[in-house]
Amino acid sequence: MKSHTLLTSLESAVPGGVFPEIFDRTAMASDASHYSLTPTVVVRPANATQIGELFRISHQANIGMTFRSGGTSLSGQGITSGLLIDTRKQFKEIEVLNGGLKVRVQPGSTVKQVNLALAKYGRKLGPDPASEIACTIGGVVANNSSGMACGTEFNTYATLASITMVLPSGTIIDTSQSDADEQLRMKEPALFEGLSALRQRIVTNSTSVKKIASLYSIKNTMGYSMNSFVDFSRPVDILAHLIVGSEGTLAFIAEVTFNTIPLLQKMATGLLIFENLGDATQSLPALKSSNAAVIELLDASSLRVAQREHMADSVLGGIGFEDHAALLVEYQAATNEELSHLVTTAQILLDQLPIKDPKLSDSVSVRNELWHARKGLYAAVAGNRPSGTSAILEDIAVPMKALHQATSALSDLLKRHNYDDSVIFGHAKDGNLHFLLNERFDNPVLLQRYQDFTEDLVSLVLSHDGSLKAEHGTGRIMAPYVRRQCGDELYEVMLEVKRLCDPRNLLNPGVLINENNLVHIQDIKINPTVDAEVDRCVECGYCEPVCPSRDLTLTPRQRIAIRRATTAAEIAGDLSLAKELSARFDYDALQTCAADSMCAVACPVHIDTGALVKRLRAESQSPVAQKAGLGAAKNWRVIVRLISSMLKVTKKVPSRFIMGINNFGRRVLSKDVLPLWNPQLPGGGTSRVGIINTEADILYFPSCVNSLFGSPDGVTGLNEAFLLLCSRANIKVRVPEDIASLCCGTPWKSKGLLAGYESMSSQTRKALIKGASAQGIPVVSDSTSCTDGLADLVKKEGGIEIVDALAFISEKVLPVLKVQKKISSLALHPTCSGVQLGLNAAMHEIASAISDEVVIPENWACCGYAGDRGMLHPELTQSATRAEAREITARTFEKYASSNRPCEIGLSDATGQIYVHLLQLLEEASRP
Repeated sequence: MKSHTLLTSLESAVPGGVFPEIFDRTAMASDASHYSLTPTVVVRPANATQIGELFRISHQANIGMTFRSGGTSLSGQGITSGLLIDTRKQFKEIEVLNGGLKVRVQPGSTVKQVNLALAKYGRKLGPDPASEIACTIGGVVANNSSGMACGTEFNTYATLASITMVLPSGTIIDTSQSDADEQLRMKEPALFEGLSALRQRIVTNSTSVKKIASLYSIKNTMGYSMNSFVDFSRPVDILAHLIVGSEGTLAFIAEVTFNTIPLLQKMATGLLIFENLGDATQSLPALKSSNAAVIELLDASSLRVAQREHMADSVLGGIGFEDHAALLVEYQAATNEELSHLVTTAQILLDQLPIKDPKLSDSVSVRNELWHARKGLYAAVAGNRPSGTSAILEDIAVPMKALHQATSALSDLLKRHNYDDSVIFGHAKDGNLHFLLNERFDNPVLLQRYQDFTEDLVSLVLSHDGSLKAEHGTGRIMAPYVRRQCGDELYEVMLEVKRLCDPRNLLNPGVLINENNLVHIQDIKINPTVDAEVDRCVECGYCEPVCPSRDLTLTPRQRIAIRRATTAAEIAGDLSLAKELSARFDYDALQTCAADSMCAVACPVHIDTGALVKRLRAESQSPVAQKAGLGAAKNWRVIVRLISSMLKVTKKVPSRFIMGINNFGRRVLSKDVLPLWNPQLPGGGTSRVGIINTEADILYFPSCVNSLFGSPDGVTGLNEAFLLLCSRANIKVRVPEDIASLCCGTPWKSKGLLAGYESMSSQTRKALIKGASAQGIPVVSDSTSCTDGLADLVKKEGGIEIVDALAFISEKVLPVLKVQKKISSLALHPTCSGVQLGLNAAMHEIASAISDEVVIPENWACCGYAGDRGMLHPELTQSATRAEAREITARTFEKYASSNRPCEIGLSDATGQIYVHLLQLLEEASRP
């Protein structure tokens, strides 16, 4: 099938969901692995019917197709040069069943989203991968995900209740139906009979049965799940469990039902430090028998890195680590009484181990500190790697009895191949080791080193009866070694499974089953040096679920991928490709980025793509724009009054007239310059006025955005509400005399107008020094984004304390305030800045004081309004708020609140409800 015919067929099957441009294909060319392939076309289907059509087109065009959602796979199973079927933006339904005992999920939902839905029932999924924020159910099933705590007892394979699959033939089978086996026999007789024959072949071969028992006695994601032939007798059940861990090579996973497990929220944690690895591993059987939920191993290199990065200083500080090893142990229970019993029993054991001062703590702060030492290792090593290198996170498993020898041998192997900065850690309870190494693949000598290391690693693991991939899947990285892992007989069975399900080898070709012995060192991602932020990125995808533009244009990972690809094209002299990639970069990467920095919160190596975007915006601003920004900063009082007055006028003029003028202006001046007006925008606010008070307890900094945009009719303005609350608590307030000319500087900084930012920063900084620092009082900001901006503005100044109004009111006012009238229900929208500043607890405390029911939506996310970004590009806020708005409008709340005026406007637009600042509701509820 020719390319134009292929595109026509695809567009007919999936209208509006076909993306053939090189920009879109490059954005999806990489996943979290160190491999990269550019797809022929990216397709985003909306339902299983369209999936069936895509199978048909794939067969007609003889082109391979690969399913991908979260893109967090580490072994190269989520990339293709064929059709890349992206299920990330659709297939997100979650249905909790039987009071939480089961949950039915579509493949586009993340593990975190499913667990949020289950939490209210005291349940969670069994698989607990570290990538839960980003990995989706499709990948969890396709890779047979497990994690730190679930082991093999509660992994995907073990907790699967039923699955709805679409076979390459287009046949749909739902294994939850009572006649599913008969349906398979009738619709796919060859597959049915073939699976029956393969089962007979295996169960009558004692060697195969013993081999399977050995392979799956530990974590193992190498090849297909051969244990399904032993564990089940019905072909439909065998097929369902073969699909678990099949890495998208047998069928499309349309829906899955899981058996859930209890959510244990009472925990006690301890870091046990041993003099050597032998002592640590010899202690494992006893610790495992003490019902420890988690036992994590950290080798001496890991401990040295953790110590160097000042992680868990209270435990690791002052120790000279040489041959040491540590076990991070955690006990979990449903109640305090159950936890106390576990800890008491465990402490008797701990006192007998060869360690000093063994302690378990149920303190949340201690637990967070200890887990930071474990989870921060990846960031410490991968984030500090040399520019141009790739971070490779490997995983293997060995029987418990072989863990000491295998870990020691692995450490020696890494040293022998000069991977000096590598660390070894892992899920010791399961004999599951992870290790991290950095490699530069654009150097043939180093590529050969990696190849030699891999060969030695395979021999090492197999010599200890281990599995070459415990959790991360076979992918491309271990496809050449499946036969060595499983033996000739079982490998031949796997080949037959693939032939029965996908006879033309069009489903994710090259993955899991591959006769090319060099596939693991081909199509490797090369990372050119670009920017400091970009170079540290490992493209794990953790940032994507929190990005406001994820369903509109690009995610942070994709912004970085495009920037890398553009640089690589320029280096290679492919100026045509570089030009094509650059053509859409401004809108897709810069203008539709909210720059909210939530990506930095989710990123394991702490990359702030929002800050990168702000810098790139600054570089793209013309001298004229910079001069205009400076002028605005110097005349801010006048500009605020002008805009406020104009907004007041719009409420008295026919909206059609205003919209006509506004649309004309946007066409002339650019949509990136003039905001879009709509009739729902509030009218102008009141001017800010200074308050002189030599005996003030605080310097209040009211936000200019509340002067630009007034409050809804009948609602006391935020400025007045804050002053009333302080008055009721006998707190004396002062406001900078020239407050009407001041701003936190965020509008200039976010647009890259640096001259204006420096001018405004200087003015505001002087006012804060005069009004707060010189008086020894804190500055209280009433909008969370302004709090963040002010803190950034004065961070180099000593003696200026910036406090958000939520934290201040929660600590100083709420305890002495009498709430006169509670509301029945409140929908609460935390802000991005509030999350980053740690204000959610204070916000929830205030909300709970005034409402009987407080609801933060499960689908809460950044609204994307970002100052005026939601007015410049309303499509960003519409996309970012779609899921949250759907959840909010599904029921009625008495009140709706946030803590930042732009966010309130954005959520009001999205939901049709009136959002106000939480402190405005508190003022109303506490009126005498």
